[in-house]
Amino acid sequence: MAVTEPAPAVVPAAHEAAGILRRQSARESAARTYARALPIVPVRARGMTIEGADGRRYLDCLSGAGTLALGHNHPVVLESIRTVLDSGAPLHVLDLATPVKDAFTTELFRTLPPALADRARIQFCGPAGTDAVEAALKLARTATGREGLLAFTGAYHGMTAGALEASGGARDVRVARLPYPQDYRCPFGIGGARGAELAARWTENLLDDTKSGVPAPAAMILEPVQGEGGVLPAPDAWLRRMREITAARGIPLIADEVQTGVGRTGAFWAVEHSGIVPDILVLSKAIGGSLPLAVVVYRDDLDVWPPGAHAGTFRGNQLAMAAGAATLAYVRENRLADRAAVLGSRMLAGLRSLAADHPCIGEVRGLGLMLGVELVDPGEPGPGAGESGAAARVRPGPQQHALPQQQALPLPHPQHSLPQQRGHQKQPQPQPHTQSHDLPDTRPHPAAPELAVAVQRECLRRGLIVELGGRHSSVVRLLPPLTITDEQATAVLDRLADALAAAERSHRPAADGRLPSDRP
Repeated sequence: MAVTEPAPAVVPAAHEAAGILRRQSARESAARTYARALPIVPVRARGMTIEGADGRRYLDCLSGAGTLALGHNHPVVLESIRTVLDSGAPLHVLDLATPVKDAFTTELFRTLPPALADRARIQFCGPAGTDAVEAALKLARTATGREGLLAFTGAYHGMTAGALEASGGARDVRVARLPYPQDYRCPFGIGGARGAELAARWTENLLDDTKSGVPAPAAMILEPVQGEGGVLPAPDAWLRRMREITAARGIPLIADEVQTGVGRTGAFWAVEHSGIVPDILVLSKAIGGSLPLAVVVYRDDLDVWPPGAHAGTFRGNQLAMAAGAATLAYVRENRLADRAAVLGSRMLAGLRSLAADHPCIGEVRGLGLMLGVELVDPGEPGPGAGESGAAARVRPGPQQHALPQQQALPLPHPQHSLPQQRGHQKQPQPQPHTQSHDLPDTRPHPAAPELAVAVQRECLRRGLIVELGGRHSSVVRLLPPLTITDEQATAVLDRLADALAAAERSHRPAADGRLPSDRP
């Protein structure tokens, strides 16, 4: 199979594309994002391939920020949409019952963890994940009679007021911010299972300390893998601790699976890796089969809000429900989650091999086909952000922890058995600096956002579309469709390796200290 899939040859001329880009820049909001980093005009798309108006083809590792589980214009998605259009069915029905809606709900419930599906209720929301987050927060506050929230550093839950309040970049909040476990930039400076244990203890103490200043919250909201936060998979054992802590204190647990759901991480739902069952599940992106759709699924005893407590004019999108039902069924029937686990493990290994030859790669991490490469400046000491998990695992500890390093689950793929296997980082070297304590300075290198931008630009030149995320936007993110072929996966790694080498050359200072771009 060809790396880039065939597309019709008739496209607008290149000068027409330039005019479209100029008009977009003149007419659209300054808040536009992807269009700035990816100055292309897509006119055709199929599978993983996008064709621009200039005739160039690209491998799409953005996939609509994870929306396109089956890639662009998959036949089963197109057929489901045509069927509805040809049937004469109404396209706009608010929240009325329809055969299309019934089929979607039935298929969705079929994929849910049984312990949730058996008692599930579903709320159709406005067609964006952020509105589903708003609904989940509103539901938890209604059910508990409490207001406050527990959320995590690095989180991203959407762009509306309540969702932003629970996200990592919030400013004016009524949310208690908790540490999210990670290795390379562990807030406690140790990473690994010990760092995750300290994060769990911090959470537990905050809730039980009568002088913490944090009243009993309405809910805890978390992502099983932080995507925009930099592709940070939560350790399974830590997720189980969060479930135990919230259940013991009557705090609803909200799992935001807007980006991680529908097979992306190597399980149909990312919570299945740890075996936890959240009280509320927030879903969007891939569940609409490339069209706008968002829902909240929750335990039936939380269903206490009155009629109209949450509504939206476009919550009855029939085309999205048809496309979503077709996508959910195709992923389930063809075991694409298993495929994502196997191929994702292979790609992760390839990225680790790449890291061995490039000091600018601070850490490689991911789960399934949700992968990230954090770029750093290896020539500069860090400002203090914690020790890597690799270093933490060789440090002797004084006692056993509740989150043991080698706790495993009976999962079908070996890359899921140890939390540490989800990321790979170089052990940072001690950096000299003046200090007033006797702690070793094993801080990671600082982020390299300019290098990340250069890598993204070089990828585009080589026909590869990638996204940036994480702290300082220094993480190159790969979100290919679940239908990616082995040949395409190899091409992605090859193009990324070439782009990284080119970006490094352009950012390597000469003897006079100037970058190539600074020299005449």
